Amino acid sequence: MSRPLTVMIGSSVASWAIVTAAAGWGVNPELAFGMAAPLVGAAVSWRVVERTFRRAPERVTSVLIASLVAKMLLFGLYVGLLGALWLRPTPLVVTFAASFLALHAIEAGYLWKLLSSGAKPLTC
Repeated sequence: MSRPLTVMIGSSVASWAIVTAAAGWGVNPELAFGMAAPLVGAAVSWRVVERTFRRAPERVTSVLIASLVAKMLLFGLYVGLLGALWLRPTPLVVTFAASFLALHAIEAGYLWKLLSSGAKPLTC
């Protein structure tokens, strides 16, 4: 597993544990569901960016734009469906937004590091 994925997963699990310990189990399941989709979205997009950079670094920007559009659509549907079900909307949306911002800040930092490292992409 790459270091960015380890950091994303570790920070999500640690955040969930800290907030649950501080606020009690009453914040779950909204806390867990609010963190799950941003974590999956950031992890999948990072894997695609890494793979694209290794194979065709000139395509990284188009991959990032496509992943943003896909995330907007899927996350809108995800939050809408969970909010329409049995979950409380306010803790779900607050957790989702905070998790989304934190994970994508981590992803942006590693993207900057990847692009500025001068790493040699693989050639096929």
